[in-house]
Amino acid sequence: MFYTSAPKSGWTATVRTLELIYHTAVRNVRKSHNNAIIAILLNMLQIALMVLVFYFMFTILGLRGMAVRGDFLIYIMSGIFLYITHLKAMGAVVGSDGPSSAMMLHAPMNTAISIAGNIVSALYIQILSMATILFIYHVAVTPVVIKDPIGTFAMFLLAFFTGLGVGLILLAIKPWFPSFVAIFTTVYQRANMIASGKMFLANTLPGYMIAMFDWNPLFHCIDQARGYAFANYFPRNSNWEYALWLGITLLMGEFYTRKHASLSWGARR
Repeated sequence: MFYTSAPKSGWTATVRTLELIYHTAVRNVRKSHNNAIIAILLNMLQIALMVLVFYFMFTILGLRGMAVRGDFLIYIMSGIFLYITHLKAMGAVVGSDGPSSAMMLHAPMNTAISIAGNIVSALYIQILSMATILFIYHVAVTPVVIKDPIGTFAMFLLAFFTGLGVGLILLAIKPWFPSFVAIFTTVYQRANMIASGKMFLANTLPGYMIAMFDWNPLFHCIDQARGYAFANYFPRNSNWEYALWLGITLLMGEFYTRKHASLSWGARR
């Protein structure tokens, strides 16, 4: 009937926390399908379909000349991969179990573990999907040549990181304004179809249009990623430092909300 928690060493507590994060991540990977492999394949299919749609759209509309010189599909994938990763990171955080969730009634569980599990599962799926698609393209179509793979991958991680920051801010606001967060999340996802800059090069934009996009950290990540991926593209209208510092700034919100949680929030959702 009564339970008294025994003191644990720091190592034991760390291992237990990592185990909880692992099981939460596995649970999230299997949300879309009971079979984890099929769940990952479904995510890969979503990315591949979006790449094909943009490929045919650029080809039919005659917009291929606007792309950077080099592999056209790599140009498209550099935008699609970062766009989907950013939104998946945001959705993973916003969709995590909040402080008034039934999952929080189980003793070792807390919102930090729920968020961490969602983050790990989202990052795992996106990295595996990206690597598999690039491998298939490399083997079946043409060798993949990327000027600076480490820099390009760093921009991929930065896009994920900024998505976490946006997601944490929305998660912090969610207990007070759940309807607003749901609407804003949808609007943000739709707006980034254009505002992310995945369909054009920032260097080709006139000055008055740069101001319409440079607020968006994803815009900077995608443009910088193309600078690392292609030998003949040098981004002048973006910088990765802005995205990094903005992501760090956005990480503060959820912790305040967790300390002021109330079970009555669940009744208003």
